[in-house]
Order: sequence, then structure tokens, then C-alpha cells
Amino acid sequence: MRVTSDLWVSALLRRLQSGGDFGAVIQRGATEAGAIFLILRSRLGELDLFGPAPQTGYDDARPSERYFLQLVSSGAQDDVDAKLEREMRFDPDIWVVELEIEAEKLAELIEIRTP
Repeated sequence: MRVTSDLWVSALLRRLQSGGDFGAVIQRGATEAGAIFLILRSRLGELDLFGPAPQTGYDDARPSERYFLQLVSSGAQDDVDAKLEREMRFDPDIWVVELEIEAEKLAELIEIRTP
């Protein structure tokens, strides 16, 4: 059974902060099952956007894991905002969480899939 989106985001932020990094909820979505989008802000101001991987990318042996795809790479704020706006038209209950960490640390926190 998968944990709620609310609990997952809370645990992610706690892990970040315990390591001395920063993360914040930009938009709070549905508590139980809202899709989670992560904005990674580099120290140089570049943005990467990660969103939920398609259901076909999930491992049947570990159905409770959350997997992410990179949707925007080294983009500007306008690129990320446009993508999130399209996602919110489709599903207004999404979570948006911004993280200020090094890209290498992200792989320690989430499972990233490639298309």
C-alpha cells in the first residue's frame, strides 16, 4: 500500500532539512493521492521539473514506490510555470514542492526513471 501524498511530502522535507538543505511546499494538493511535482532549483538559478512517472514504469514487485520523470531540464521559471499550468488544468489537486539541493543529492531522495 502506498503512503499518502501528504505523508510522503512531509517525509521528503524532513529528510532534506535534516541534511541541511531546503525544501518548501509551493502548492498543497489532495492529501490522499495528489500527484507530486518537484522543482529542483540549482544554486545558479536553473530549474528542473520532475513529475510522476507513467503507471507502466512501475515495478509490480514494489507497487508502493513513487517514481519520477524529468519533465523540464535546465529551464527558466516560465518553462516550469507553463508545464505546471498545463498539469493543473488536467488535475487541479497536484502538489508542487520546490527543493534547493545539488542535483546529485536528488537521486538519493527519489527514484528517477527515464522514458
